[in-house]
Amino acid sequence: MEKLLYTFKHESVPFYFDVDFLELEKIYHNESIIYLTDENVYKLYESKFQNRKVITLPAGEQFKQQTTVDNVILKLIEMEAGRDTILVGAGGGVITDMAGYIASVYMRGIRCCLVPSTILSMVDACIGGKNGVDVGNYKNMVGTIRQPELVIYDYSLLSTLPELEWISGFAEVIKHACIRDASMFDDLESKDLKDLQASIKDTAKLVQKNVGIKYGVVSSDPFEKGERRLLNFGHTIGHAIENIYNLPHGHAVSIGMAAAAKISCRLSGFPPAQLERLLQLMRKYQLPCDQTFDVQRIWQTLLRDKKRTGSEMKFILLNNIGEGVVQSIPLSELESILKELF
Repeated sequence: MEKLLYTFKHESVPFYFDVDFLELEKIYHNESIIYLTDENVYKLYESKFQNRKVITLPAGEQFKQQTTVDNVILKLIEMEAGRDTILVGAGGGVITDMAGYIASVYMRGIRCCLVPSTILSMVDACIGGKNGVDVGNYKNMVGTIRQPELVIYDYSLLSTLPELEWISGFAEVIKHACIRDASMFDDLESKDLKDLQASIKDTAKLVQKNVGIKYGVVSSDPFEKGERRLLNFGHTIGHAIENIYNLPHGHAVSIGMAAAAKISCRLSGFPPAQLERLLQLMRKYQLPCDQTFDVQRIWQTLLRDKKRTGSEMKFILLNNIGEGVVQSIPLSELESILKELF
């Protein structure tokens, strides 16, 4: 077991790597713990959850809504959860986002621990303190920024991870390489998904490297006033199409990255040869790059995006692989480009 302490402004969060998630009960051995998970994770690890307080939710992004949060809060009240309770979100990004949000607002704040069970939640969702829910088709429109008390990485959970979830998670890994780490991009080119699925040791090293990349960005900008916006590469368009077309998060982000990279060629001098490398890498990891969508529906969703400021959109582009940049694009110009792309 390896423990690393990451500091976000004035808060330090311990990250435990390669440890059974039930070890957290040794850390909080005399305190009240309630697990929040979904039906898929519960069924796979029912023996671990036995004789423990568990709230189980339906699985899927469509349940990441305020009504689900309200139902969980009612269950917490029924279970007599108090301010000494620790809510443990064990699952993918939907669960970790909601656990953090619920812990932020229940009784004006209780402690929260996260146990990410997917590649996506390990490298992205559980790092940085963003918590929240969707509102209709609008992703993460309501939420808080509040750090968890600790995060536990139990790599044994990846042994039951469905193929689709592996693929989806690698969109976020490729995103980190694009905006911050050209050498990791090279490493990803030298491997494929099967290589990493066959070696938990290599996957663990890759996960920890991604934690470091995201921490490096978030620690300098915990409330997304500047550099943290880089983490939205591929997400502006990705979020717009994810819920409208019921796409897996990684697939939507992959399509969004492809579009953002093409826009980068026009607006920030991103070399076409590097665009082709990116498209080839995403295809190698079985991620989609091109798809036809209703531009008007996408545009109406984009107009309500949190990254819009007046008549411009804060958009994440690439100067080079490993070098992301935040650029304001006039809405009229962006709409015109999108009509050409889709």
